[in-house]
Amino acid sequence: MSAVNKILSEKPTELELKVAQAFVDLESQADLKADLRALQFKSIKEIEVSGGKKALAVLVPPPSLGAYRKVQTRLTRELEKKFPDSHVVFLAERRILPKPSRKARQQQKRPRSRTLTAVHDKILEDLVFPTEIIGKRVRYLVGGNKIQKVLLDSKDSTAVDYKLESFQQLYAKLTGKQVVFEIPGEVY
Repeated sequence: MSAVNKILSEKPTELELKVAQAFVDLESQADLKADLRALQFKSIKEIEVSGGKKALAVLVPPPSLGAYRKVQTRLTRELEKKFPDSHVVFLAERRILPKPSRKARQQQKRPRSRTLTAVHDKILEDLVFPTEIIGKRVRYLVGGNKIQKVLLDSKDSTAVDYKLESFQQLYAKLTGKQVVFEIPGEVY
């Protein structure tokens, strides 16, 4: 399978072609071949994060997210080897539908999964995938701003502890909300 077939967008960028080629290269390994054959992605967002690093957010179709989850830890590790100055994250490309207005003659209700809050929660879960979110707190600041504190499970801390800063900035860019990630039991 060629690299262009891995991308679902009409006009792929140079970065998307490089990542698609990395997918094809990884597909040549015998243990990953069956899992990677059917995987495709829609697009890639490259976001600057602190320390001269970049975060690559690979946006995948929501139905294929389960297939990505099976090989995500290995795939992330391999792609971070090929792109050493980047953190790789897989996110489902979800859709937010507007609130139905009173004037609209819309008979069909908006599904709960398409609301702003539900989509932002799912982005947060996708962002920290190998670990689980064990708690959330909202801290209200004096100026009316909010900071959400997200507590992550400590059993998988080695997989994501070096990416926490990237997660914060990536979530802020994607949603416009401030969030702080913490792993309880760690002393800095």
